[in-house]
Amino acid sequence: MGPTASGKTGVAMELAETLPVEIVSVDSALVYRDMNIGTAKPDPAMRLKVRHHLIDIIDPTQKYSAAQFRDDALEVMHGIVTRGRIPLLTGGTMLYFKALSEGLSDLPAANEETRMVIDTMAADVGWPAIHRELERIDPATAQRLDPNDSQRIQRAMEIFYLTGQPMSLLTARVNKVELPYRLIALALIPGERGVLHQRIAERFEVMLEAGLINEVRELRDKYALNRDLPSMRCVGYRQVWQYLDGEYGLNTLREKAVAATRQLAKRQLTWLRSAKQVSVFDCTVGNLQAQVHAWLAQQLAR
Repeated sequence: MGPTASGKTGVAMELAETLPVEIVSVDSALVYRDMNIGTAKPDPAMRLKVRHHLIDIIDPTQKYSAAQFRDDALEVMHGIVTRGRIPLLTGGTMLYFKALSEGLSDLPAANEETRMVIDTMAADVGWPAIHRELERIDPATAQRLDPNDSQRIQRAMEIFYLTGQPMSLLTARVNKVELPYRLIALALIPGERGVLHQRIAERFEVMLEAGLINEVRELRDKYALNRDLPSMRCVGYRQVWQYLDGEYGLNTLREKAVAATRQLAKRQLTWLRSAKQVSVFDCTVGNLQAQVHAWLAQQLAR
């Protein structure tokens, strides 16, 4: 596990050199077809070298949930183990890791009519105002959400409207499940936050040079997309969409995308630091892959 730009893919590919692993993606963006550059999706050479799972499984017009991830992950993990190999879960979508290892809360399914009402309210008063209303009815959830995080604010409000209870109360009632595997959890966390920020900025520049703007343009031509779909809310894609709509120029695109990615990394790090039974490695050191490999060899020998 680790925040964006922490080097998870590199470590996973290094481990695959000597261990009989197949990689199971734990990334809510990699599930989408044709979204390659902005998601830093493993290239065809990597996927030919090491078998990957849960990548390119739905169109960008579709939605994917943590519950679906859990079902799909358990299915592919069973197949990997049956083949005498090791599932190597790799990614930064912390909710997916939580769903797999701990189970899921009993939350209501999405309701389009309720969401339409919330979206209409937000269009009138803005998402920060909806966030203030969320603070009134569910202060615990509001505290961990950015006032402009429309997707998560919408979901929290939707749950309250559908159940009459705050999301924080319902999520505390987790349906515990037994996972039929031994988990060996490790996290890549920067010892120096500034190094991670620099990586984020450099990686976005590489994405621009690789054709990210054109990728989003082609996605809009190929699929019946809108900016509120989960796929187009992904960091980078949302900002490029706004750029293509003429809301701001290229320099502002860079600033907004990098800032949003840094916020994502901050949320991921907050979750990781609260996680239990996770071994931490500094993702900014030069011998990271060797450190992880030596430690994991010891764990597997137990």
